[in-house]
Amino acid sequence: MSISNLTSRISGFHRMSAEERREAVAAFAGLDEAATAQLARDTNIDAHLAEHMIENVVSSIAIPVGVATNLRIDGEDVLVPMATEESSVVAAVCNSARQCYDRGGFATSMSGGEMIAQVQLLGVADPESARLRILERRAEIGALCDACDPMLVRLGGGFRDLEVRLLPSRGGTMVIVHLIVDTRDAMGANTVNTMAETLAPRLAEWSGGRSLLRILSNLADRRLARARAVWPVEAIGGEAVRDGMLAAYHFAEADPYRAATHNKGIMNGVSAVVLATGNDTRAVEAGAHAYAARSGRYTSLTHWEMTAAGELAGMIELPMPVGLVGGATKIHPTAQACLKILGVKTAERLARIIAAVGLAQNFGAMKALATVGIQQGHMALHAHNVAIAAGAVGEEVGRVAAILVERRQVRQDVATEVLATLRG
Repeated sequence: MSISNLTSRISGFHRMSAEERREAVAAFAGLDEAATAQLARDTNIDAHLAEHMIENVVSSIAIPVGVATNLRIDGEDVLVPMATEESSVVAAVCNSARQCYDRGGFATSMSGGEMIAQVQLLGVADPESARLRILERRAEIGALCDACDPMLVRLGGGFRDLEVRLLPSRGGTMVIVHLIVDTRDAMGANTVNTMAETLAPRLAEWSGGRSLLRILSNLADRRLARARAVWPVEAIGGEAVRDGMLAAYHFAEADPYRAATHNKGIMNGVSAVVLATGNDTRAVEAGAHAYAARSGRYTSLTHWEMTAAGELAGMIELPMPVGLVGGATKIHPTAQACLKILGVKTAERLARIIAAVGLAQNFGAMKALATVGIQQGHMALHAHNVAIAAGAVGEEVGRVAAILVERRQVRQDVATEVLATLRG
Protein backbone atom coordinates (compact mmCIF):
# COMPACT_ATOMS: atom_id res chain seq x y z
CA MET A 1 0.00 0.00 0.00
CA SER A 2 1.53 3.33 -1.07
CA ILE A 3 1.57 6.36 1.26
CA SER A 4 -0.89 8.16 -1.01
CA ASN A 5 -3.38 5.30 -0.68
CA LEU A 6 -3.33 5.10 3.13
CA THR A 7 -6.71 5.58 4.73
CA SER A 8 -7.97 5.23 8.28
CA ARG A 9 -11.42 4.26 6.94
CA ILE A 10 -11.02 0.51 7.42
CA SER A 11 -14.32 -1.16 6.62
CA GLY A 12 -15.59 -3.56 9.28
CA PHE A 13 -12.60 -2.96 11.57
CA HIS A 14 -14.70 -3.42 14.71
CA ARG A 15 -15.94 -6.80 13.47
CA MET A 16 -12.44 -8.19 12.86
CA SER A 17 -10.61 -10.46 15.27
CA ALA A 18 -7.74 -8.93 17.23
CA GLU A 19 -5.28 -10.71 14.94
CA GLU A 20 -6.94 -9.31 11.83
CA ARG A 21 -6.92 -5.83 13.32
CA ARG A 22 -3.21 -6.12 14.07
CA GLU A 23 -2.55 -7.12 10.48
CA ALA A 24 -4.53 -4.15 9.21
CA VAL A 25 -2.75 -1.75 11.57
CA ALA A 26 0.66 -3.21 10.66
CA ALA A 27 -0.07 -2.72 6.97
CA PHE A 28 -1.24 0.87 7.53
CA ALA A 29 1.67 1.86 9.78
CA GLY A 30 4.35 -0.21 8.03
CA LEU A 31 5.20 -2.11 11.21
CA ASP A 32 8.05 -4.58 11.06
CA GLU A 33 7.69 -8.16 12.30
CA ALA A 34 9.15 -7.33 15.72
CA ALA A 35 6.65 -4.54 16.41
CA THR A 36 3.73 -6.65 15.19
CA ALA A 37 4.84 -9.58 17.32
CA GLN A 38 5.13 -7.30 20.34
CA LEU A 39 1.50 -6.24 19.97
CA ALA A 40 0.51 -9.92 19.92
CA ARG A 41 2.43 -10.89 23.08
CA ASP A 42 0.50 -12.12 26.09
CA THR A 43 0.24 -9.96 29.20
CA ASN A 44 -1.49 -10.68 32.48
CA ILE A 45 -4.88 -9.91 30.98
CA ASP A 46 -6.69 -12.51 28.91
CA ALA A 47 -7.20 -11.51 25.27
CA HIS A 48 -10.88 -12.47 25.44
CA LEU A 49 -11.38 -10.20 28.47
CA ALA A 50 -9.59 -7.32 26.75
CA GLU A 51 -11.93 -7.68 23.75
CA HIS A 52 -14.90 -7.11 26.05
CA MET A 53 -13.44 -4.24 28.05
CA ILE A 54 -12.87 -1.77 25.19
CA GLU A 55 -13.38 -1.52 21.45
CA ASN A 56 -11.09 -2.28 18.50
CA VAL A 57 -8.54 -4.16 20.63
CA VAL A 58 -5.16 -4.93 19.03
CA SER A 59 -3.03 -5.42 22.15
CA SER A 60 -2.66 -4.60 25.83
CA ILE A 61 0.07 -2.70 27.63
CA ALA A 62 1.59 -3.86 30.89
CA ILE A 63 2.39 -1.26 33.54
CA PRO A 64 4.67 -2.35 36.39
CA VAL A 65 2.97 -2.87 39.74
CA GLY A 66 5.14 -2.12 42.77
CA VAL A 67 4.25 -2.43 46.43
CA ALA A 68 4.70 0.45 48.87
CA THR A 69 5.88 -0.63 52.32
CA ASN A 70 6.13 1.05 55.75
CA LEU A 71 2.55 2.37 55.63
CA ARG A 72 0.66 2.43 58.91
CA ILE A 73 -2.86 3.77 58.38
CA ASP A 74 -5.35 4.21 61.21
CA GLY A 75 -3.30 1.89 63.40
CA GLU A 76 -3.11 -0.88 60.81
CA ASP A 77 -0.08 -1.85 58.73
CA VAL A 78 -0.84 -2.20 55.02
CA LEU A 79 1.01 -3.03 51.83
CA VAL A 80 -0.17 -0.86 48.95
CA PRO A 81 0.10 -1.92 45.28
CA MET A 82 0.90 0.92 42.88
CA ALA A 83 0.77 0.73 39.08
CA THR A 84 3.03 3.30 37.43
CA GLU A 85 5.67 3.68 34.74
CA GLU A 86 7.51 6.47 36.54
CA SER A 87 10.70 5.85 38.48
CA SER A 88 10.97 6.92 42.14
CA VAL A 89 7.22 7.10 42.81
CA VAL A 90 6.98 3.88 44.83
CA ALA A 91 10.30 4.51 46.56
CA ALA A 92 9.17 7.98 47.64
CA VAL A 93 6.05 6.60 49.33
CA CYS A 94 8.08 3.91 51.13
CA ASN A 95 10.63 6.43 52.41
CA SER A 96 8.04 9.01 53.42
CA ALA A 97 5.94 6.47 55.30
CA ARG A 98 9.01 5.11 57.10
CA GLN A 99 9.83 8.58 58.47
CA CYS A 100 6.43 8.97 60.17
CA TYR A 101 5.85 5.30 61.07
CA ASP A 102 7.10 5.57 64.65
CA ARG A 103 4.94 8.68 65.12
CA GLY A 104 1.83 6.60 64.36
CA GLY A 105 1.72 6.83 60.60
CA PHE A 106 -1.40 8.23 58.95
CA ALA A 107 -4.84 9.01 60.36
CA THR A 108 -7.64 9.15 57.79
CA SER A 109 -11.33 9.94 57.49
CA MET A 110 -14.05 10.24 54.85
CA SER A 111 -16.81 12.82 54.44
CA GLY A 112 -19.27 10.32 52.97
CA GLY A 113 -19.98 8.15 49.96
CA GLU A 114 -22.32 10.32 47.93
CA MET A 115 -22.13 11.13 44.22
CA ILE A 116 -23.88 13.88 42.30
CA ALA A 117 -25.92 13.44 39.13
CA GLN A 118 -26.68 16.64 37.21
CA VAL A 119 -29.68 17.38 35.02
CA GLN A 120 -29.46 20.52 32.90
CA LEU A 121 -32.78 22.30 32.24
CA LEU A 122 -32.95 24.99 29.54
CA GLY A 123 -35.59 27.45 28.41
CA VAL A 124 -37.23 27.77 31.82
CA ALA A 125 -39.34 30.96 31.82
CA ASP A 126 -39.53 31.32 35.60
CA PRO A 127 -36.39 29.71 37.04
CA GLU A 128 -36.93 30.88 40.64
CA SER A 129 -40.43 29.40 40.73
CA ALA A 130 -39.26 26.26 38.91
CA ARG A 131 -36.61 25.74 41.55
CA LEU A 132 -39.21 25.64 44.28
CA ARG A 133 -41.59 23.46 42.26
CA ILE A 134 -38.83 20.87 41.86
CA LEU A 135 -37.80 21.03 45.52
CA GLU A 136 -41.43 20.46 46.55
CA ARG A 137 -41.29 17.07 44.82
CA ARG A 138 -38.27 15.82 46.78
CA ALA A 139 -40.04 12.71 48.09
CA GLU A 140 -41.32 11.77 44.65
CA ILE A 141 -37.90 12.33 43.11
CA GLY A 142 -36.28 10.19 45.79
CA ALA A 143 -38.69 7.34 45.14
CA LEU A 144 -38.07 7.48 41.38
CA CYS A 145 -34.29 7.43 41.93
CA ASP A 146 -34.44 4.50 44.34
CA ALA A 147 -36.62 2.54 41.92
CA CYS A 148 -33.76 2.67 39.41
CA ASP A 149 -31.54 0.48 41.62
CA PRO A 150 -33.42 -1.55 44.27
CA MET A 151 -30.26 -3.56 45.01
CA LEU A 152 -28.40 -0.41 45.97
CA VAL A 153 -31.23 0.52 48.32
CA ARG A 154 -31.13 -2.94 49.92
CA LEU A 155 -27.40 -2.44 50.52
CA GLY A 156 -28.13 0.78 52.39
CA GLY A 157 -27.53 3.25 49.60
CA GLY A 158 -29.77 5.22 47.30
CA PHE A 159 -31.18 8.75 47.04
CA ARG A 160 -30.10 11.10 49.82
CA ASP A 161 -30.82 14.68 48.85
CA LEU A 162 -31.85 17.15 46.17
CA GLU A 163 -30.32 20.48 45.17
CA VAL A 164 -31.52 22.93 42.53
CA ARG A 165 -29.10 25.60 41.34
CA LEU A 166 -29.78 28.62 39.14
CA LEU A 167 -26.74 29.03 36.93
CA PRO A 168 -26.21 32.23 34.88
CA SER A 169 -24.65 31.52 31.49
CA ARG A 170 -24.16 33.08 28.06
CA GLY A 171 -27.33 31.33 26.94
CA GLY A 172 -29.40 32.57 29.85
CA THR A 173 -30.17 31.17 33.27
CA MET A 174 -29.96 27.39 33.48
CA VAL A 175 -31.74 25.35 36.09
CA ILE A 176 -29.33 22.66 37.28
CA VAL A 177 -30.72 19.80 39.37
CA HIS A 178 -28.39 17.77 41.56
CA LEU A 179 -29.46 14.28 42.59
CA ILE A 180 -27.39 13.29 45.63
CA VAL A 181 -26.95 9.50 45.80
CA ASP A 182 -25.10 7.22 48.21
CA THR A 183 -23.49 4.65 45.92
CA ARG A 184 -21.97 2.55 48.74
CA ASP A 185 -19.05 0.41 47.47
CA ALA A 186 -19.49 1.35 43.80
CA MET A 187 -17.91 4.36 42.14
CA GLY A 188 -21.48 4.92 41.00
CA ALA A 189 -21.28 6.49 37.55
CA ASN A 190 -23.69 4.10 35.86
CA THR A 191 -26.15 4.25 38.75
CA VAL A 192 -26.39 8.02 39.00
CA ASN A 193 -26.41 8.45 35.21
CA THR A 194 -29.41 6.11 35.00
CA MET A 195 -31.21 8.10 37.69
CA ALA A 196 -30.50 11.38 35.90
CA GLU A 197 -31.83 10.06 32.60
CA THR A 198 -34.92 8.63 34.30
CA LEU A 199 -35.72 11.90 36.08
CA ALA A 200 -34.96 14.25 33.20
CA PRO A 201 -38.39 14.10 31.45
CA ARG A 202 -40.22 14.69 34.75
CA LEU A 203 -37.95 17.57 35.69
CA ALA A 204 -38.49 19.16 32.28
CA GLU A 205 -42.26 18.83 32.71
CA TRP A 206 -42.25 20.30 36.23
CA SER A 207 -39.97 23.20 35.27
CA GLY A 208 -41.63 24.06 31.98
CA GLY A 209 -38.28 23.80 30.21
CA ARG A 210 -36.39 21.10 28.36
CA SER A 211 -33.67 18.79 29.61
CA LEU A 212 -30.33 18.44 27.86
CA LEU A 213 -27.33 16.97 29.69
CA ARG A 214 -27.98 14.18 32.20
CA ILE A 215 -24.74 12.91 33.75
CA LEU A 216 -22.72 12.62 36.94
CA SER A 217 -20.28 15.25 38.17
CA ASN A 218 -16.70 14.16 38.74
CA LEU A 219 -16.30 16.97 41.26
CA ALA A 220 -17.26 14.49 43.99
CA ASP A 221 -17.05 16.99 46.86
CA ARG A 222 -19.43 14.90 48.97
CA ARG A 223 -16.95 12.04 48.83
CA LEU A 224 -13.82 13.61 50.28
CA ALA A 225 -10.99 11.44 51.55
CA ARG A 226 -8.74 12.98 54.19
CA ALA A 227 -5.38 11.98 55.66
CA ARG A 228 -2.96 13.56 58.10
CA ALA A 229 0.41 12.66 59.58
CA VAL A 230 3.18 14.15 61.69
CA TRP A 231 6.89 13.85 60.95
CA PRO A 232 9.34 14.40 63.84
CA VAL A 233 12.10 16.88 63.00
CA GLU A 234 14.84 14.38 63.81
CA ALA A 235 13.31 11.84 61.42
CA ILE A 236 13.37 14.17 58.44
CA GLY A 237 16.83 15.69 58.86
CA GLY A 238 16.41 18.67 61.15
CA GLU A 239 14.77 22.07 61.39
CA ALA A 240 16.33 23.38 58.19
CA VAL A 241 14.68 20.58 56.20
CA ARG A 242 11.33 21.24 57.91
CA ASP A 243 11.52 24.96 57.19
CA GLY A 244 12.54 24.33 53.59
CA MET A 245 9.57 22.02 53.10
CA LEU A 246 7.21 24.61 54.60
CA ALA A 247 8.61 27.23 52.22
CA ALA A 248 8.05 24.81 49.32
CA TYR A 249 4.43 24.36 50.42
CA HIS A 250 3.92 28.13 50.75
CA PHE A 251 5.13 28.48 47.16
CA ALA A 252 2.61 25.89 45.92
CA GLU A 253 -0.21 27.38 47.99
CA ALA A 254 0.39 30.85 46.53
CA ASP A 255 1.29 30.13 42.89
CA PRO A 256 -0.79 28.06 40.44
CA TYR A 257 2.27 27.41 38.25
CA ARG A 258 3.95 25.69 41.18
CA ALA A 259 0.69 24.16 42.45
CA ALA A 260 0.15 22.33 39.16
CA THR A 261 3.43 20.43 39.56
CA HIS A 262 2.98 20.07 43.33
CA ASN A 263 -0.43 18.43 42.79
CA LYS A 264 0.85 16.34 39.88
CA GLY A 265 3.30 14.82 42.34
CA ILE A 266 0.45 14.00 44.69
CA MET A 267 -1.42 12.35 41.85
CA ASN A 268 1.67 10.25 41.00
CA GLY A 269 0.83 8.28 44.14
CA VAL A 270 -2.94 8.59 44.04
CA SER A 271 -3.35 7.56 40.41
CA ALA A 272 -0.95 4.63 40.83
CA VAL A 273 -3.19 3.05 43.47
CA VAL A 274 -6.36 3.95 41.59
CA LEU A 275 -4.99 2.25 38.46
CA ALA A 276 -3.72 -0.81 40.33
CA THR A 277 -7.19 -1.40 41.76
CA GLY A 278 -8.98 -1.03 38.42
CA ASN A 279 -10.61 2.30 39.21
CA ASP A 280 -11.06 5.33 36.97
CA THR A 281 -7.88 7.42 37.05
CA ARG A 282 -9.36 10.16 34.85
CA ALA A 283 -12.38 10.66 37.13
CA VAL A 284 -10.20 10.90 40.24
CA GLU A 285 -7.72 13.25 38.58
CA ALA A 286 -10.43 15.54 37.17
CA GLY A 287 -12.15 15.75 40.55
CA ALA A 288 -8.90 16.43 42.40
CA HIS A 289 -7.80 19.28 40.16
CA ALA A 290 -11.29 20.81 40.13
CA TYR A 291 -11.34 20.64 43.93
CA ALA A 292 -7.95 22.37 44.05
CA ALA A 293 -9.57 25.30 42.22
CA ARG A 294 -12.81 25.43 44.23
CA SER A 295 -11.95 28.85 45.70
CA GLY A 296 -11.63 30.33 42.22
CA ARG A 297 -7.83 30.05 42.39
CA TYR A 298 -5.90 26.85 41.72
CA THR A 299 -3.89 25.88 44.79
CA SER A 300 -2.36 23.00 46.75
CA LEU A 301 -4.36 19.89 47.62
CA THR A 302 -2.27 19.53 50.77
CA HIS A 303 -1.71 21.76 53.78
CA TRP A 304 1.51 21.80 55.81
CA GLU A 305 2.27 23.48 59.12
CA MET A 306 4.53 23.28 62.16
CA THR A 307 3.11 21.85 65.38
CA ALA A 308 3.60 23.41 68.82
CA ALA A 309 6.36 20.86 69.38
CA GLY A 310 8.14 21.94 66.21
CA GLU A 311 7.21 18.84 64.19
CA LEU A 312 6.04 18.89 60.57
CA ALA A 313 2.34 18.17 60.12
CA GLY A 314 0.79 17.41 56.75
CA MET A 315 -2.84 17.09 55.66
CA ILE A 316 -4.63 16.24 52.44
CA GLU A 317 -8.29 16.41 51.40
CA LEU A 318 -9.52 15.51 47.93
CA PRO A 319 -12.49 13.87 46.19
CA MET A 320 -12.04 10.10 45.96
CA PRO A 321 -14.80 8.41 43.91
CA VAL A 322 -13.45 4.85 43.89
CA GLY A 323 -15.24 1.54 44.21
CA LEU A 324 -14.86 -2.16 44.77
CA VAL A 325 -17.72 -3.26 42.52
CA GLY A 326 -18.40 -2.56 38.87
CA GLY A 327 -16.04 -1.80 36.00
CA ALA A 328 -12.54 -3.20 35.87
CA THR A 329 -12.40 -3.64 39.65
CA LYS A 330 -14.61 -6.72 39.28
CA ILE A 331 -13.29 -8.22 36.06
CA HIS A 332 -9.57 -7.41 35.80
CA PRO A 333 -7.65 -10.24 37.51
CA THR A 334 -4.66 -8.08 38.45
CA ALA A 335 -6.93 -5.43 39.97
CA GLN A 336 -8.59 -8.17 41.99
CA ALA A 337 -5.22 -9.42 43.20
CA CYS A 338 -4.20 -5.89 44.19
CA LEU A 339 -7.39 -5.45 46.18
CA LYS A 340 -6.59 -8.68 48.00
CA ILE A 341 -3.13 -7.34 48.86
CA LEU A 342 -4.77 -4.26 50.33
CA GLY A 343 -7.31 -6.36 52.22
CA VAL A 344 -9.99 -3.67 51.89
CA LYS A 345 -13.64 -4.56 52.39
CA THR A 346 -15.21 -1.19 51.61
CA ALA A 347 -14.74 1.57 49.06
CA GLU A 348 -14.34 4.01 51.94
CA ARG A 349 -11.32 2.16 53.29
CA LEU A 350 -9.75 2.10 49.82
CA ALA A 351 -10.32 5.84 49.42
CA ARG A 352 -8.73 6.60 52.78
CA ILE A 353 -5.64 4.52 51.96
CA ILE A 354 -5.27 6.33 48.63
CA ALA A 355 -5.41 9.70 50.40
CA ALA A 356 -2.61 8.59 52.75
CA VAL A 357 -0.49 7.54 49.77
CA GLY A 358 -1.06 10.96 48.17
CA LEU A 359 0.13 12.72 51.32
CA ALA A 360 3.19 10.47 51.55
CA GLN A 361 4.03 11.15 47.92
CA ASN A 362 3.77 14.90 48.49
CA PHE A 363 6.06 14.70 51.52
CA GLY A 364 8.67 12.81 49.51
CA ALA A 365 8.61 15.26 46.60
CA MET A 366 8.78 18.34 48.82
CA LYS A 367 11.63 16.95 50.89
CA ALA A 368 13.63 16.14 47.77
CA LEU A 369 13.00 19.59 46.33
CA ALA A 370 13.92 21.33 49.59
CA THR A 371 17.17 19.37 50.01
CA VAL A 372 19.10 17.61 47.23
CA GLY A 373 16.73 18.52 44.42
CA ILE A 374 14.25 16.29 42.64
CA GLN A 375 16.72 14.95 40.08
CA GLN A 376 19.23 13.21 42.33
CA GLY A 377 16.95 10.43 43.52
CA HIS A 378 14.73 10.35 40.46
CA MET A 379 17.57 10.20 37.96
CA ALA A 380 19.41 7.53 39.93
CA LEU A 381 16.42 5.27 39.43
CA HIS A 382 15.70 6.52 35.91
CA ALA A 383 19.30 5.64 34.90
CA HIS A 384 18.28 1.97 34.75
CA ASN A 385 15.62 2.81 32.14
CA VAL A 386 18.15 4.75 30.10
CA ALA A 387 20.62 1.87 30.27
CA ILE A 388 17.99 -0.59 29.01
CA ALA A 389 17.00 1.78 26.20
CA ALA A 390 20.66 1.84 25.15
CA GLY A 391 20.67 -1.96 24.86
CA ALA A 392 22.08 -3.05 28.22
CA VAL A 393 21.00 -6.49 29.45
CA GLY A 394 21.45 -8.44 32.67
CA GLU A 395 24.21 -7.14 34.93
CA GLU A 396 25.10 -4.52 32.34
CA VAL A 397 22.04 -2.51 33.36
CA GLY A 398 23.25 -1.82 36.89
CA ARG A 399 26.85 -1.17 35.79
CA VAL A 400 25.84 1.32 33.09
CA ALA A 401 23.33 3.03 35.40
CA ALA A 402 25.94 3.46 38.14
CA ILE A 403 28.36 5.11 35.73
CA LEU A 404 25.68 7.47 34.40
CA VAL A 405 24.78 8.56 37.92
CA GLU A 406 28.43 9.00 38.90
CA ARG A 407 29.00 11.18 35.84
CA ARG A 408 25.69 13.04 36.40
CA GLN A 409 24.94 12.41 32.72
CA VAL A 410 21.80 10.27 32.61
CA ARG A 411 21.38 10.37 28.83
CA GLN A 412 20.93 7.66 26.25
CA ASP A 413 23.85 8.82 24.09
CA VAL A 414 26.15 8.59 27.10
CA ALA A 415 24.69 5.20 28.04
CA THR A 416 25.38 3.91 24.51
CA GLU A 417 28.98 5.08 24.76
CA VAL A 418 29.44 3.53 28.23
CA LEU A 419 27.91 0.23 27.11
CA ALA A 420 30.23 0.05 24.11
CA THR A 421 33.22 0.62 26.37
CA LEU A 422 32.11 -2.09 28.80
CA ARG A 423 31.71 -4.56 25.97
CA GLY A 424 35.14 -3.74 24.64
